[in-house]
Amino acid sequence: MRHVPGIVLLLITLPAAAGRIDVVGLFKDRAVVEIDGRTEVLKVGETRPDGIRLISADSKEAVIEIDGKRATYPLGSHSSIPAMTAPRGTMVQIGPDSQGMYFADGTINGYAVRFVVDTGATTLALNRQTARRLGIDYRVDGKPGTAQTASGIVRAYGVTLKKVTVGDIALNDVEAIVIDGDSPSEPLLGNSFLGRLDIKRSDKILQLIKK
Repeated sequence: MRHVPGIVLLLITLPAAAGRIDVVGLFKDRAVVEIDGRTEVLKVGETRPDGIRLISADSKEAVIEIDGKRATYPLGSHSSIPAMTAPRGTMVQIGPDSQGMYFADGTINGYAVRFVVDTGATTLALNRQTARRLGIDYRVDGKPGTAQTASGIVRAYGVTLKKVTVGDIALNDVEAIVIDGDSPSEPLLGNSFLGRLDIKRSDKILQLIKK
């Protein structure tokens, strides 16, 4: 696999954070919820990337499905979001582009991203612009550190991503670093994610398999 040059990443261990959903508003076929502090409107029939789905809602209560389990939530109620992982054996297959690079579409905390798959990277890495787009307040919530890049040693922050997906594979509490600069231009999917999978090759096809 072609390695993305110029960056050596540090692995910073951080404590995991629990997920939480609060029901703050109810309407016909809609529910206003706060998911880990971020306000969103759920519509009946729509499913979020993290598996949360509104089944029904009126002015008194909402029926919400989380990872296939349904429960009734009156106004003002809250619940912890359970850990949601892919079944063992789930496989994602990725082919190289014309330059031998491996890219994969996925999500970070429910937001769509395009990863560079890099088995040479110690951990998943984002630049500061990507982190801000994803709503990651790394300077407040992150643990300060440094990283070596092609431009020299730069400031970096260790964070824990609540959920990272690639295809049908979803992992919770994934360690990552945010480089306080413009590199990498696209998120690097390093071994804090890949190391929790079985990785195989079939000809030029890279196979990621959930353990």
